[in-house]
Amino acid sequence: MAATPKADNGTMLIDGHWITATAHDVRAPADGAVVGHIDWAGPDAATCAGRAADAAADAFAGWADRPARERADILLEASRLIAERKEELGALLARESGKRLPEGVAELNFSAEYFRWFAEEVRRPRGHHLTPEAPGRHHLTTRWPAGVVASLTPWNFPCSIQARKLAPALAAGCTVVARVSEKAPLAVTEMIRCLTDAGVPAGVVNLVHGPAREVTTALLEHRAVRVVTFTGSTEVGRQIMATAAGRVVRPLLELGGDGAFIVFDDADLDAAVEGAMLAKFRNNGQSCVAANRFFVQDGVYEEFTRRLSARVDAMSVGDPLASQTPDLGPLIDQARVEDVHTVVEDALGRGARRLTREHELPTSGSYYGPVLLSDVPDDAQLATREVFGPAAGVFRFTDEDDVVARANATEMGLAGYAFTRDAARCWRLSERLDVGILGVNDPLPSVAYAPMGGTKQSGLGREGADLGLEEFQELRYVAWRETA
Repeated sequence: MAATPKADNGTMLIDGHWITATAHDVRAPADGAVVGHIDWAGPDAATCAGRAADAAADAFAGWADRPARERADILLEASRLIAERKEELGALLARESGKRLPEGVAELNFSAEYFRWFAEEVRRPRGHHLTPEAPGRHHLTTRWPAGVVASLTPWNFPCSIQARKLAPALAAGCTVVARVSEKAPLAVTEMIRCLTDAGVPAGVVNLVHGPAREVTTALLEHRAVRVVTFTGSTEVGRQIMATAAGRVVRPLLELGGDGAFIVFDDADLDAAVEGAMLAKFRNNGQSCVAANRFFVQDGVYEEFTRRLSARVDAMSVGDPLASQTPDLGPLIDQARVEDVHTVVEDALGRGARRLTREHELPTSGSYYGPVLLSDVPDDAQLATREVFGPAAGVFRFTDEDDVVARANATEMGLAGYAFTRDAARCWRLSERLDVGILGVNDPLPSVAYAPMGGTKQSGLGREGADLGLEEFQELRYVAWRETA
């Protein structure tokens, strides 16, 4: 069915109109029940994406010319509306994605914070006056919005990741066409509705639901799109970067991770175990910054492993919206369950040993019980690739040089974690671990005012902080000579 305008009832947003199309059901991973639907462009995806990019291009000059104060005021109102609706949207997010209800509400809070922070940040002066080396000459730099942005986001943190892109892009004066994952699109669609309710003008923000490849290709080939920001797998990121090169579209890519979690002999073990639970099992293990590999020094290996295994054994698995909130909900779909199972079986087949019990799981839904393994070979999938689920291996190490080399022995470099009381070691690790984010005695390092991004195959550019704003701006250098 062709996409047609229909005010208020649709879930695609093009040039200020909410558009209807063929309904695409969104099902809860907890039980397979239909949670809601989105309007799916289907065969019209490229056309819809093109119309959305046209609208963004037409709206760009007016939005870019608005004083930063006015743009900031609209984003502050959007932040207020998102925070006001966090309980409702958080419950919807938990239902459609399988994350625990408290995590769903927390994600909406975090999303609101991004809009608030960038609204405040964009009002600060930008640019520099450079000290001249000759009389009568002047040199300065200014910053300007880059243009139309294509914002492509995944299902694991659909609201906060989209907010981390939309907020700085809009604050900078860019206009946006967003595409969100069809696996968890409902809450993020309603979050974008908060932007229109806050007064974002028609065409400034657009949302297209349709096949990822068709939408992405249409956007990257559009004459007005100047930046593509993507969060997802490294494989897809490489494809987007290759396509973007055809028109020299700026890529901002936050890709896969393979986080190392290092526990030294001098660590506070209580804090390390608690940190391990958060770093590994938040969002049911489906996080690009999740800890995949636990490296534990000889002196505390047995004690740490015993404590962590006991915590994992005690975990409950069930409906994320149950009156008694479980420790783990379902994975996003059965394909994710099968992928995690393949990784675990590969390790066991190579001689790894299971440390934790097999959990009793609900009879319906895409559940996978938490798994902790030891004696995992360094060439097993569990040690060399992103797991994206509630499974991890525990590895013994002897000294700092040993663990740094092993932690860095991966093509990924997104996030890492270290627990130690040695301040000098903290500084050494910050210089030696090849990651973009390092949490030292901190399992949850992400904040709106700090940069998010990785090294190596984990992406290009930084999101969050002042650097995240600059990703959506062009730098202009001006030089002039005084005339008589």
